[in-house]
Amino acid sequence: MNDRLYVECPCTSFPRSFARDYKETYRYPPPSTVYGFLLSWVGEEDLRAHLGVKLAIGILGEDPPVSRILRKQRHHKFSRTHQGEYPSAQFSKPNFQEILADVRLALRIDSMEETAAVTLSDRVAIALTTPEHISRFGGLSLGESWAMVNGVRRYREADGDIRWLQCDDRGRIGLPVWIDRQTTRGTFRRFSLMEPAPDFDERAWVKIEAPTTTAKPKSKPKRYK
Repeated sequence: MNDRLYVECPCTSFPRSFARDYKETYRYPPPSTVYGFLLSWVGEEDLRAHLGVKLAIGILGEDPPVSRILRKQRHHKFSRTHQGEYPSAQFSKPNFQEILADVRLALRIDSMEETAAVTLSDRVAIALTTPEHISRFGGLSLGESWAMVNGVRRYREADGDIRWLQCDDRGRIGLPVWIDRQTTRGTFRRFSLMEPAPDFDERAWVKIEAPTTTAKPKSKPKRYK
């Protein structure tokens, strides 16, 4: 049990990739978000530093309740005529966002297929035992920047039973595993939620890897008569 982490976040949101004016949230933490959370915790800014790591994400207790809030959304136009100050009355509008409350997670990390000299598992162990050896900045958030966690520690049996997310091609839960910040394109997988069981199921592992991009053939320039 001591290889499992306990993460508690009182309020957060995992906006769906294609949400716009109405910001829906994924009901469960995406692997891409959990991976980014772990990188932030150990002070790593390079998203590709620990590719190959495997994560297992479990839900403690019941599914987090979903609430809807009204927030202000700003729209800034950048052009020659729209520079400098932006009056709120002209460039703001209300929109709705879904949030999750009382999110409690159990996490496992497997760094056997990493190529980094110091693996993510090693760095997480350092962050737990000797946090003064970790160099990082900013608050530790799970999801959006405002969604700061209450804390991270080792999992205890008193924390409750764990329902692991398992990879399932026919599962009804679709979550992003990798998001490219430059293109905003991502890799998605389908999951299902297991029932609590005394033994860990290997199907809960999901590998964090960037998609391989193939170079597009160069098109010949058009000739005009």
